[in-house]
Amino acid sequence: MSTMSGFRGQVTLDGPSGTGKSSVARSVASRLGAAYLDTGAMYRAATVAVLDAGVDPEDGEAVARVVAGARIEVGTAAGTERVEVDGTDVAERIRSAEVTRSVSAVSAVPAVRRRLVDQQRSLVAAADAVVVEGRDIGTVVLPDADVKVYLTAAPEARAERRALQLGISDPAEVAALAADLRRRDEYDSSRADSPLRPAADAVVVDSTDLDREGVVDRVVELALAAAGAREVGA
Repeated sequence: MSTMSGFRGQVTLDGPSGTGKSSVARSVASRLGAAYLDTGAMYRAATVAVLDAGVDPEDGEAVARVVAGARIEVGTAAGTERVEVDGTDVAERIRSAEVTRSVSAVSAVPAVRRRLVDQQRSLVAAADAVVVEGRDIGTVVLPDADVKVYLTAAPEARAERRALQLGISDPAEVAALAADLRRRDEYDSSRADSPLRPAADAVVVDSTDLDREGVVDRVVELALAAAGAREVGA
């Protein structure tokens, strides 16, 4: 894939749920003329397969068997979302409350992570420039990436953004969303395999008081600075 900005390389965008990673990563990829990979969508697709098989998401062995037999495919175009499980479009379904409740348990299974990380690396290898977002991209999937960003925000701010997306205005429901986000943070950060944490060399960007365009500008700035540094050192 050719790049309009001249950027060639890998940008990783990690962080907890509800920080706006997906919308930021898509915009950054569009600005850089790069491919885009939403690894969270892959774990959500795996969760769809698990739920459809009638398997308990907490049963690691059964989850691993189901995911091993599922064909999970995602697109890498920033402008469109393609997510399929065994040839069925699940792009809308992966954002459902049912999947959201179960995805942390499914993604914590080591065999699931190994399988999907291999697939993620293969997709990245096919692109000259790519923006990849998820939970462990800078620490596990692409530890040698050119630019690593860890996007964070206060749970309350993340809950308000999620509520806006879902059309929720009841303060009690917004508070429940914030509590759920804290629960997912704790689950993802404490899991034994690939816990959620910033890479040692990641730039931490707190989006609590930034709008989406402000975050996008910052990440694009980092990517172009890295590209310039490589050219100087070449």
